[in-house]
Amino acid sequence: MTQPKVYAQPNLITPNRPVIIDPEVCTGCNLCVEICPSDVYIPNPQKGKPPIILYPEECWYCGCCLMECPLHDKGANKLNWPLMQRMRWKRKETGEHFRFGMPNPPPPNKRPMV
Repeated sequence: MTQPKVYAQPNLITPNRPVIIDPEVCTGCNLCVEICPSDVYIPNPQKGKPPIILYPEECWYCGCCLMECPLHDKGANKLNWPLMQRMRWKRKETGEHFRFGMPNPPPPNKRPMV
């Protein structure tokens, strides 16, 4: 008796990419697949390869997969926050807006806390 074939069909392609996985660092342990509460990932059929992000629009950005990953500190994965949720701040004195990760960040504010 032959085993039935099982197919995985991703949702339609969206610009959303909630987690960026570095395939050079990820060992494909699939701990992120097991811990993800919204089942965003499926294991890669090739052993040692990073998991496949099958349903990116269902990600809650909870970070469970990053906390569970033993290679997170080595850069195996990182959250890719939507642009609207990325951290930014404004200097009251000048009215300038700054974003986290910008190329020339402003010097730190050395004014004492009120």
